[in-house]
Amino acid sequence: MSGTTKPVNQKAWFLILPVLLCVAFSAIVPLMTVVNYSVQDIISPERRVFVGTEWFAAVMRDEDLHSALWRQLTFSLAVLLVEIPLGILLALSMPAQGWKASAVLVTVALSLLIPWNVVGTIWQIYGRTDIGLLGAALQWMGVDYNYTGNATDAWVTVLVMDVWHWTPLVALLCYAGLRSIPDAYYQAARIDGASKLAVFRYIQLPKMRGVLMIAVLLRFMDSFMIYTEPFVLTGGGPGNATTFLSQYLTQKAVGQFDLGPAAAFSLIYFLIILLLCFILYNWMQRMGTADAKEGGHD
Repeated sequence: MSGTTKPVNQKAWFLILPVLLCVAFSAIVPLMTVVNYSVQDIISPERRVFVGTEWFAAVMRDEDLHSALWRQLTFSLAVLLVEIPLGILLALSMPAQGWKASAVLVTVALSLLIPWNVVGTIWQIYGRTDIGLLGAALQWMGVDYNYTGNATDAWVTVLVMDVWHWTPLVALLCYAGLRSIPDAYYQAARIDGASKLAVFRYIQLPKMRGVLMIAVLLRFMDSFMIYTEPFVLTGGGPGNATTFLSQYLTQKAVGQFDLGPAAAFSLIYFLIILLLCFILYNWMQRMGTADAKEGGHD
């Protein structure tokens, strides 16, 4: 054999060039615009003053931002703690094949087809005590429920609304992971006399790890950027009970027209999401590696 190496075909780069151009136009250029705004005091469209990192320092000292950040972290953590186990349970209870499987899949996916603003409107009506089924039922049972006047009721209503809207996404991802498991694993488990819990722990859960990682990251990022549903349902109230980071940013940029601080906050917001997703991804990877080593020792 000769020592010559086969030349690498670089033509594949031309196939992804349109994607790179779209990303550059839709993401990189707006990001650079935000970076430009974050270091300037925009007095008028024609008059701007360079202020350096002044807006970043001002944003980091903002107590309202700190409150919104903790409120957002609490909400996103609650979303994961509720939707991931609930989605797994729903996927496990869904039929594996036949017309029932198709019917259940369509039924489960219905809430995902509803636009975000319509979801907020549905729950806005649903939670009213005069005409809403939920509000009227709770009032009939003697529960003092008022999502427009009670901060806890508002926060829980937004959480339940998000669970209703997005748990089917987790369930469908888990269902796809379950259906990809070869039947030979289940046959071996039946021969060994493994219980349902053992099958879930050592067969189903490890095989779903990939889709679960996608589900966790998707739900975390989406819940951390939630805006439309709570804005339509509660408007961020009562008080600031459901004012999350995205709504706080909108108030800065649109309501107060503070483009400089809003741009600085946008970059901080982006870095927070990036950092938390990186930490979450690495933690899940380490958990998967630890489970794989444990399974190997077993």
